[in-house]
Amino acid sequence: MFYLLQLKSYPIYEQLLLEERLLRSDTRNWCLINQGSAPAIVMGISGKKEELINCAKAAEDNIPLIKRFSGGGTVFVDENTLFITFICQRQLHPFPPYPEPIMKWTEEIYSEALQHPHFRLKENDFVMEDRKFGGNAQYIRKERWLHHTSFLWDYDPSKMQYLLHPKKTPPYRAGRPHHEFLCRLSEYFSDQELLIERIVEELEKRFPIEKLSLEEALAIPHESARQSTSYQTLTGLTSHSLLSTHSY
Repeated sequence: MFYLLQLKSYPIYEQLLLEERLLRSDTRNWCLINQGSAPAIVMGISGKKEELINCAKAAEDNIPLIKRFSGGGTVFVDENTLFITFICQRQLHPFPPYPEPIMKWTEEIYSEALQHPHFRLKENDFVMEDRKFGGNAQYIRKERWLHHTSFLWDYDPSKMQYLLHPKKTPPYRAGRPHHEFLCRLSEYFSDQELLIERIVEELEKRFPIEKLSLEEALAIPHESARQSTSYQTLTGLTSHSLLSTHSY
């Protein structure tokens, strides 16, 4: 069974805290869907801001920097980002809890839901032909794993100036700048609500679904759970933590 939590405009920092809590403190299987967030830059746990972010530009525009608990790269998110996260017990699936089979499973879900001939998983990204619209990050424990995707429903090319061209990129990017490498999911689908409905329906074909509210999810005990998600400074000062993926 999957427990489904659907949110709108829930801050990405709060979402990541909740995901980490459900991963570490709960034993149920979850699907979290969040439509949009206040603007922020989210960096993987091992990311180095000096190599990935135009810190001066982000600080000038008061864009917060968040280091999430999972791996992967760096992404700018805002109200036009669609977030979908799966949190699963390893026993739920016949495949081993390793990055590649988890990626393939999520690809199957989205492929059936989108039903678009140009959709595919290319290396670790979701693309239309050879342009990226979905970045992925994972966290895998012994008995439990998490996979989250940030979908570009739409984006403002000027906001990509917050992100530097990373030193390590997938070969298919071929040195392309952001505006040539990325695409918008809204270029292929006109109705985000309908798309989400199709994704949920595809999940329902495979598993029983029970919808829960945010209040019910937040009420799950978590006193002993470790939290690694934290805000980071954009200056040279030491970062600070509050209540303590993919590069576009």
